[in-house]
Amino acid sequence: MSDLYWLTDEQRARLEPSFPRSHGRPRVDDRRVLRRIIFVNRNGLRWRDAPREYGSHKTLYNRWKRWGAMGIFARMMDGLAAGRLDHQTIMMDAAYLKAHRTASSLQIKKGGPGRLIGRTKGGMNTKLHAVTDRNGRPIRFLMTVGQISDYTGAAALLDDLPAAKWLLADRGYDADWFRNGLEEKGIRPCIPGRRSRTTPVSYDKRKYRRRNRIEIMFGRLKDWRRVATCDNRCLAVFFSAICLAATVMFWL
Repeated sequence: MSDLYWLTDEQRARLEPSFPRSHGRPRVDDRRVLRRIIFVNRNGLRWRDAPREYGSHKTLYNRWKRWGAMGIFARMMDGLAAGRLDHQTIMMDAAYLKAHRTASSLQIKKGGPGRLIGRTKGGMNTKLHAVTDRNGRPIRFLMTVGQISDYTGAAALLDDLPAAKWLLADRGYDADWFRNGLEEKGIRPCIPGRRSRTTPVSYDKRKYRRRNRIEIMFGRLKDWRRVATCDNRCLAVFFSAICLAATVMFWL
């Protein structure tokens, strides 16, 4: 089938260090299984609906669950991003991911972390906070319930920001404590002031125009059906789908 997803030899070589080591009985080729997983996640299919050319759907599902629990997909994104970042400028923003009823209507297990799905004006949503480089390639992700403010996400990501000279963000991140925290890290904020400010805040309008790259990044992530709509009952599985989409779309 011509519309199936295939990895090039160069892409497979770059992903090779992220695969776990094989112990005992040899398993199905990791690179071949990964391209099948990418196809299912990009098109939002059930595992049993994967094309027969990709082999057994049970193998795909079991490998997906096991790798997700091990953090393989987040490791892929971090590994490919390392050493290729443009630290001159970074950007921060957040976007809503719609929750499907299959993910939001089930009872939460006692003692579990929950599904990070909250009620907003637009319905049941999960909020994805992201940090990108100047080209809009994702560096850090944080998931919260939908009604959490941008301030909360900024506070959680502040200590983990990479070294940079500038940070671009919209006026939703305009807070004195956040600006002071950035300056302590040697990062200059390029953030418009809120309209409620009594004292206007100056910022580089020409540099701020580049912030549309992070908006484009969210749009491209939502092209993947499993990212645009959260229909997973497990938080780790949904986060793995986001990291996999970011790896394929921006770092391969």
